[in-house]
Amino acid sequence: MNQHEKLNYVEFPSSDLAATKQFFSQAFAWQFEDFGEQYTAFSGQGLDGGFFHAPLASSSENGAALLVFYSEQLEQTLAKVEAAGGRIVKDIFSFPGGRRFHFCEPSGNEFAVWSDSE
Repeated sequence: MNQHEKLNYVEFPSSDLAATKQFFSQAFAWQFEDFGEQYTAFSGQGLDGGFFHAPLASSSENGAALLVFYSEQLEQTLAKVEAAGGRIVKDIFSFPGGRRFHFCEPSGNEFAVWSDSE
């Protein structure tokens, strides 16, 4: 449901749309809808969004916003990310309130996964 003045959509660059789609399909069971050869969209993932073809990547090192997934089983999610071809850029670490790790998908966009479970 669209809500007035609430976050609604996010877009990321992707240098390889096919690899990005394959990664998220395998690691998180996402489904995509293509809009031509230069754009693909996802929905039903907590926040809808899409990937546009561009030779760029979103990284917190460069000041980009970091989108964070939640997991009830952090180690299992880390294993799925690695099996799907994700690159772990920060291994699991603790912080006040939980634990998390950061990864990059095949096009280099950085995401994180956190858990409040031990």
